Amino acid sequence: MEKKKGLVLVYTGKGKGKTTAALGLALRAIGHGARVFMVQFKKGDPNYGEIQAIRKYLPTFSVFQAGKNKMYEGILKEDDLTVTRDGFQIGKEALFSGKYNLCIFDEINVIMDYGLLPVSDVLEMLAQRPAHVDVVLTGRNAPAEIMETADLVSEVKEIKHHFKAGIKARPGIEF
Repeated sequence: MEKKKGLVLVYTGKGKGKTTAALGLALRAIGHGARVFMVQFKKGDPNYGEIQAIRKYLPTFSVFQAGKNKMYEGILKEDDLTVTRDGFQIGKEALFSGKYNLCIFDEINVIMDYGLLPVSDVLEMLAQRPAHVDVVLTGRNAPAEIMETADLVSEVKEIKHHFKAGIKARPGIEF
């Protein structure tokens, strides 16, 4: 896959679909011969549909889950600081390894918003990354400094959500 300049793409906002957008981009890149790495923060369930599909059908897509399955009432579990920092280190190693054309840091904006990862660490990583690698940062509440650095920022806005009608999370839609 021929590359000139790697881009920084941010998917943020309160609406559903930020991770899905990143996964769609990954699928598109793989179709053009790219190798993709994704670290998922706040997510640790290997039964998510995307994790099952990646492992079954996409040999050039590597994924590492760094976190618990979810937050409980907005509170992260005690060990999430260590899990988050370990996940960030693994993501950085993948980014700098030379093996990947696209690296996705799923839910990293939330991790920065909660103060578990300094924005300056992410900005430093982006400034030092290999010039040809595209990087995607997803999650609500992307810091202003991240959005200023990015080449693309898309905000996903919720207009209507089926949860408000009492419809629960479903496999294949939410996970």
